[in-house]
Amino acid sequence: MPAIRRHIHIATTPRKVWRALTTADGLQDWLVDAARVDARKGGRIILTFEGDDGEPVEAVGLIHKWRPTAQLEISWDNVGRYEGRGSRISFQVARDGEETRLSLVQSGGEALEDDERRTALDSEWRRDLKALQGLLDDA
Repeated sequence: MPAIRRHIHIATTPRKVWRALTTADGLQDWLVDAARVDARKGGRIILTFEGDDGEPVEAVGLIHKWRPTAQLEISWDNVGRYEGRGSRISFQVARDGEETRLSLVQSGGEALEDDERRTALDSEWRRDLKALQGLLDDA
């Protein structure tokens, strides 16, 4: 099954990375225009951002794994205009020396089956994770 795999090292604590991934304020600082997070296993997460056409896009997901400061896994609903619909995203957060290692795997969903769309999503993740790194490095 095709997947996107990325990891970065951030010069901050796992707790600060976790907050950036799991709170509305944290997600709005680096990833989306608006966020709602029911912060628990089984909770819903709703992210809103501007699409390529300037119109809002909403991604709605269910939190499958919630291990504070360590692991977050979300499955995205298979409806709407979000390019990652029907996919699953897993974040692993771990201390790595003086830094925090953040690993991401996105799998499933029709967009990842198409090389061009998968490449575009991978580029978006590269840009977004660099934004997160820039925001949190030495924060």
